[in-house]
Amino acid sequence: MTAKAQFGGGGSSIVGRISGTIVDSISKKPMDYASVGLYRSGGKSPITGVITDEKGNFKLDNIHPGRYKLVITFIGYPNKTIDPVITTDSKPDNNLGGIVVSPSSRVLKEVAVTGQTALIENRIDKIVYNAEKDITAAGGTATDLLQKVPLVTVDINGNVSIRGDQNIRVLINGKPSGATSASLSDVLKSIPADQIKSIEVITSPSAKYDAEGSAGILNIITKQKNVSGFSGSVSGGVGTRQNNGNTNLNYNKNRFNISANIGGNASWPQTSLTDFQQQINVDTVHTSTETKGTSRLTRHALVGSLTAGYEFNSFNSITSTFRFNQIEFNTNSNSSTFSSTPYTSNGLNHNLIDGFDWSLDYTHKFKKEGHELDFSTQWSHNDGTTDFTNYYSGVFNNLQDNIVGVNNEYTVQVDYTLPINKVFKLEAGGKSIFRRISSTSDYFLYDNNNMAFVLDPNNSNVYDYNQNVFAGYSVFTITLPKSYTILAGIRDENTDINGNSINQSQALPPVDQNYNTLVPSLTLQKQLTATQTIKLAYSKRITRPSLQYLNPFVNSSNIQAQSVGNPNLSPEVSQTIEFDYNSFIGTSILNLSAYYKHTAGLIEGIAEPISVTVNGIAQGGTLTTYQNIGNNNSIGGSFFGTINPFKWLTILGNINAYTYKPDPAGIFNLAKSQNGTYIQYGGFLRASLTLPANLVAESFAFGSAARHTIQGTTPSFSIFGFGVKKQFMQKKMAIGLNAIDPFSKYKSFDSHLTSPGFNQSSSFQLPFRSFGVTFSYSFGKLNFSSQQQQKGVNNDDLKQGDQGVGGGAPAGGTTGGGGGGSNVH
Repeated sequence: MTAKAQFGGGGSSIVGRISGTIVDSISKKPMDYASVGLYRSGGKSPITGVITDEKGNFKLDNIHPGRYKLVITFIGYPNKTIDPVITTDSKPDNNLGGIVVSPSSRVLKEVAVTGQTALIENRIDKIVYNAEKDITAAGGTATDLLQKVPLVTVDINGNVSIRGDQNIRVLINGKPSGATSASLSDVLKSIPADQIKSIEVITSPSAKYDAEGSAGILNIITKQKNVSGFSGSVSGGVGTRQNNGNTNLNYNKNRFNISANIGGNASWPQTSLTDFQQQINVDTVHTSTETKGTSRLTRHALVGSLTAGYEFNSFNSITSTFRFNQIEFNTNSNSSTFSSTPYTSNGLNHNLIDGFDWSLDYTHKFKKEGHELDFSTQWSHNDGTTDFTNYYSGVFNNLQDNIVGVNNEYTVQVDYTLPINKVFKLEAGGKSIFRRISSTSDYFLYDNNNMAFVLDPNNSNVYDYNQNVFAGYSVFTITLPKSYTILAGIRDENTDINGNSINQSQALPPVDQNYNTLVPSLTLQKQLTATQTIKLAYSKRITRPSLQYLNPFVNSSNIQAQSVGNPNLSPEVSQTIEFDYNSFIGTSILNLSAYYKHTAGLIEGIAEPISVTVNGIAQGGTLTTYQNIGNNNSIGGSFFGTINPFKWLTILGNINAYTYKPDPAGIFNLAKSQNGTYIQYGGFLRASLTLPANLVAESFAFGSAARHTIQGTTPSFSIFGFGVKKQFMQKKMAIGLNAIDPFSKYKSFDSHLTSPGFNQSSSFQLPFRSFGVTFSYSFGKLNFSSQQQQKGVNNDDLKQGDQGVGGGAPAGGTTGGGGGGSNVH
């Protein structure tokens, strides 16, 4: 918080700032809502005062040079006095850094326990998973962490969902990354867990947020310590499945701060086992095939960022961040297909994604507390390359496909906040997003006469896609008597899409869409007691189809598993009503939630059997088209809580369950093979032990049920792990051991797809068992300084599975024994 009137004495016209961060001596966590009073040195009457924000920061602005006294007060803590605090004409700013406050003996025991149970925080508008407290995550990736976050599930392909819905928005430090548009699952696998500070889950965003993402928002906060002076940390891990490393460097001096981060990971070669079965009955074609094979994957990634900020004075500041990424993985697969015409195949697949995000944010604060204007811009650039070559012993021609995609995204955003009085606060703003995406797919067939691959223009494709989004919003926060709070807002978004797909043999219509979406939001909260809160929220969200979902080109690179986009596809529109109850009982936390969600225009890939002829031989296959199949009404509930039965033991649990009962319209009702109402669920359980001699041990287990579509099911998922960590040098250094699924080398993932005319089933066995050693070391002066809350661009509206840079076929289609470049990784 900040106090801004001019205070102090003397004839000098120079004014400065006194700032700092209040930190609890036991938990080492910042203390919000602590009171900071400013007095003249030795005086008894306060000149001014301020309350610390949620990060424990305080700022006293417009202070004339002089000698002062600070008095810090907080319930359950004795007052702490700092006298003198001196500012001068030559040095008008005095950053006191971290100010450590110790609790009284009466509450010392409870505070000590509280400091150990901060893995999950339940705030008014979000759930926060503090990854720094999870010792079993060391040596893993962002994907490993997300599997433990309340309400979040991750499937075997790395697709992330909130309450079972994959239509989410993922932000990194409150901003989108162009790389997530290209391949979200690969980006999450590339970020070392040691680089992540916390993960925020927002299930009912207000109108201030983009309307995209029907399930909500995930915000991944990376480690960027704001410290006085120079500091840093080094961490990493070596394991039987993957290895990673991460380095943070931070420098903060007066009004200038800069931080740098670089990290990466590399996996050992992993061999997966596959078994695919398919029966086709269409026209005169009646085929049955089975394909068995292996797939060997290698992967490495490098990610980094550089952030610099400067506060010109008490009212104006600027921040710029440059973030880069590079992800590369290669797959070598071999398979044997058993049918009326058996054959073998070998596939070589190379994928490379690299790009950057560059943002610039300017903040102007007015004299009134909380009154400010923010201007943000961002340029995201991403290149994606997918090259695959398939060799066959018979039936099919050898083929090759080289896919190159380029994605540029430009964003301009303005946000304005005005506290009108103690009751009303207004937030308003506008935003424009301009996306320019191009994709070129060069398809080659093997010429046996010339012993070389020759371009096949009939199966090649060039696709140019432009999307413009214009939005404006207004949100009112109303604080009422009797501990009631209302958050009401409305957002208007206009979307304009133009796409052109070019192919020599197909007459492809252009994609031309323009639609307007009005997005209201309403939250009513009541503080029952000091430890109990209830909340009722309504939100409306959309999921825009993009790129390959709209591309009318028939992708027949795998002739037995073809796919095509739908230029007439409309966005999904979901409306959610949610009721929450939160309670803090001592050191225990309880959260109960119930919700109803209606989704109109539900988008699913619909597969239908087709008859294809290969080298004069009739074969069966499938064609997958993305469609608005109808509506879905879902009722769900979630629970999570923590308990400390003993001082040295913390137990945390989370479970979420919801119904899936789609109502397909028209012809899509004929494709439906799943009838009735299905209950889908996921859960997580964790236990943490604090042992003598700075030893910490943890174990965890989580799982999720199979997910249903109108034609079948996707795999269920479960995992178990444990770890132990030893801390040295006043906890600045740590060495740990961890194990994941130690009792089985492989995990099986089974999926099924059934509709009139065909039946498919597949089983993937992936190596999951791993053992690892982790380490971390922190250095430098760890005195936290006051930090301005960063604001900036928040947008990401590509539906998961859609390759935003134009590479590859649409995700979610079926895979057959006939070829194509799709691989599980």
